[in-house]
Order: sequence, then C-alpha cells, then structure tokens
Amino acid sequence: MTYRKRRDDRDGAFAGNTPERAIIDIGSNTVRLVVYGGAMRAPMVLLNEKVTAKLGREIAATGRLADEAMALALRGLKRFALLLDDLGIEDVETVATAAVRDASNGPEFAAQLRAIGLEPRVISGEEEALLSAHGVIGAFPDARGIVADLGGGSLELVRVASGMADGASTLPLGTLRLPDYRPDQRKGMAGRAEMKQAIDKVIRKAGWDLSASPSGADNALYLVGGTWRAMAVFAMALRGHPLSDPHGFELDAAAAQELAETLADSESEALKGRDRISSMRAEKLPDAAVLLSVLLARINPARVVFSSWGLREGLLYDRLPAPSRAQDPLLAGIAMFASQRGAPVTLATRMAAWTLDAAPAREHGSERLRLAAIMLGLASMQVEPNLRLPQAIDWALHKRWVGVDGMGRAMMAAAVAANGNSLDLPARVRALASEEALEEAARWGLALRLARRLGARSRRSLEVSRLVVQDGALLLKLAESHEALFGIPSEKDMKLLAGRLGLEWRMAIVPDAQLRGD
Repeated sequence: MTYRKRRDDRDGAFAGNTPERAIIDIGSNTVRLVVYGGAMRAPMVLLNEKVTAKLGREIAATGRLADEAMALALRGLKRFALLLDDLGIEDVETVATAAVRDASNGPEFAAQLRAIGLEPRVISGEEEALLSAHGVIGAFPDARGIVADLGGGSLELVRVASGMADGASTLPLGTLRLPDYRPDQRKGMAGRAEMKQAIDKVIRKAGWDLSASPSGADNALYLVGGTWRAMAVFAMALRGHPLSDPHGFELDAAAAQELAETLADSESEALKGRDRISSMRAEKLPDAAVLLSVLLARINPARVVFSSWGLREGLLYDRLPAPSRAQDPLLAGIAMFASQRGAPVTLATRMAAWTLDAAPAREHGSERLRLAAIMLGLASMQVEPNLRLPQAIDWALHKRWVGVDGMGRAMMAAAVAANGNSLDLPARVRALASEEALEEAARWGLALRLARRLGARSRRSLEVSRLVVQDGALLLKLAESHEALFGIPSEKDMKLLAGRLGLEWRMAIVPDAQLRGD
C-alpha cells in the first residue's frame, strides 16, 4: 500500500474504507467513475460520479461523436484522472462501449484519452453483453433467464444459467436510438403500435423469438441499466414499496406489462417531477417502456428482476479467483461491513453455532440468512444506544446487500431488533414478510441476545456453556467454574427466549469435563 493510500485511509477520506480499485465507464449517455473498496465479491462503492456527455447522441445521424460532447466528456475524464492520482489508486480499468465503438472518430477520441493518462479498452457488443451478464451472475448466483442491458447506444441481450452466460448479441436499441423507431407523435396509440412492430422486428431478426417457449418460474428477465432502474423506482413508488433500493426489485410478467403500458402512455414532462427520477431518465422512460413491452411479449419471462449490478461489476467479478467467485455475496458483504464495526466473522460464527439448537433457521429463513443477521446484530451493538435500533433496521432494509430479497431483509431487521429487545416492528418491516417469518427471525435475535450478554461476547463463555432444547424445555448448561455467569440479566433473557419458543426453561450446572466432552 502506498504512503498516499495509507494517509487517505488514516484521514478517513472514505469512512474507514480503503479505495482499492476504480472503473471508468465511457458510455453513450454518461461517462462515469466508480471507486470500490471492501470485499471484491461484494464491493462497496466509495465514490460514484458521472458526467452526462451524451457521446452517442449524433451517431445515428452523422456516424460521429459530437465535438461538444467529446469536450464535455474529456473535461470530466481529466478530473477523474486527477482524482485517481491524488487518491493513489493504481488499479484503474477504463472501458468504452457503443458510442466509441461505433463512431468513425472513436479512435481519435481514444487517443485523446491516452494523452491524459488513461488506457481505454473499447469493448465489442458481445463482450459488453457478457460482462453485464457476469455482473448479474455475481449478484444473483442462481440467475436463470435473459439479461437485457439497456445503454444509450445499444441493447445487449444474453442468456444466463448455472453461473454461465452465452448467446450474447447487441442491438441498436439504446435509449438514444429508440426515438428513431418512434412514428409521428400525432398517431397516438396507432403510433405506439407501429413503434412496437419496428422494435420487435429488430429483436426477432437477431434470433430472440422465445414467445412460444414455456414460461417456468425460474425463467426471468434481468434488467440492467440506469433507465431500467428509474423504471423500478417509479414502480416502487406506485406500489408504496417499503424498500428504497431498486436492486433486486421483482415483478411478475403481468405486473411488468402493466408497468410498461402505464409508462408508455406517460408524458416525459410529468415524469420529471417524480422523486429520484432525473430529467434525463424521465425523457427516456416512455420509449424504454415500449421496448420492455416488446421484450415481455417476445421473450415470455415468468418474472422481471431489476439489477444494479451490470458491466462494471462484471469486470470485477471476472477478475476474481474461482474460490472468491464461489463465496456467498450476502455473507461476503456483511462480513466486511460488520468486521469494520467491531463484529469479527469468527465471533459471529461461534455465536451462530451456540444458538443453533435453540433457534435455527426453520421454514422461512436459511442458515446463511441467520448468520448474516447475527453479524448485523453484533455490529449494531457498537452504535450508540439512542441510535442503535433505527440504524440497525436501516442497515438491514436499505443498504445495498446482494443475494437477499425483501423477505430476507425483513427477517434480518426483525432479528437485529429482537437482539436489542425490541419486538415491536415498524410497518415497513411487517409489509415485507409474514408474521411467521418475522417470528422465526425474532427468535434468532433473542438467542443472540442471550449469547452475547451471558459472557460479554467472551470466547470462554461460549466454551463453558451449551444452549439446547431437551425434553421439551430450553436448557442452559453451564460449567461449574462459571456458575456465577448466570446472573439476573441472563435469567431474563432465558425467560424471554423460552417464552417465544413456547417452552419451559431450565439451567443446569455441570462439571467442566462434561461440557468438554459434548
């Protein structure tokens, strides 16, 4: 690590996280710099800055990058290069997509980038599609279906299944090009029908005719790109969805078609007033909605999943060694987050094992989700008491974890709340999961509360005690050498947990040797 990086980390430039890697993504609409830290299996975004240069806005008409667009992009890119140098980030990857790839003066622009110290890689349409697919696979390891990455200059389509991607193609259906398929605005509904036909012809000609395919429950359409995310934000607001992050938001095919029809009939000006939808995205949404409607009819997915992971995350995922790719992204992300907040993975793992018999994952959760909740619960105890509960619930619900759905987030929230002895959950948590699922998670939290309070998180306390369900009762076995650990707080925690389990409780003092033999 260079002196400069040590200095920035020491000064808290990124809230205790060291910037490790950066990607500059030169697209047809925007030029973006993203700086990453944390675990690369679930990278943390430390800086995300963009310039809306619209490099591809004149390519359809002139075949060139507009001079003023290049000047605007270069101004932003010079700033990016200077920032990276000042931060001491040496691992920088610069990629350019459809606009630079297709423009006759793209090589000239690439030369200007090299002159300011950047090393751009102009990727093909197929490579762009595969990278986006790898980003989706990184976020959804069990992804099965088709990835549709919508950029300014192109639409990439690629199949994903069993952790692999194939059949990639790139189509001239980016948001900057969609207006070319739009007929006379005065035609109204008839005009939209013509636009659908024109778009459908392009998709069908590329070989994407799956409308007659059976629609299985695991057959999904994964939508990648800023315009799709804006569409998800619109749908979430329309439904009063309790989460804020569009990543992982899901609709069944019928609901997705209804959303597409609603947005296709909307005016861009009306959409500009929507919270969290930029003017640029609002302009593109009606045309993108027509495109989505065609994709739904042509591809016939069972559901639509919005992904915030795409090309940039695919670049990171591709560089990981195989063992790192195999890591669970939820656990990798939360482990790094919690360890930075005084909750090491080893401690969380021991507490997960100690509480397993009394409060396992049963019908609604999973052991990976329970471990994630335990890590968050332990981390939350380092927050000031007056801030702890709302902070912990917000972590569970709103941080961009990957590999977890809304119900899983709600269960983590219920567990961390119970860990703090708060069983009265906010309505936004209850809206995401059944009472039975939340009750299961609350038991995880109450068991964690007992585990950490029994011996003040000491390793020894977990070695000299066992918590089991035996003969219809919750039983705490405690070694003779540590009998005094069972104080009034521990008794209260035992009663609380046993009550939620519907069991009597008992405490037994046993010889130290007996516990060593368990």
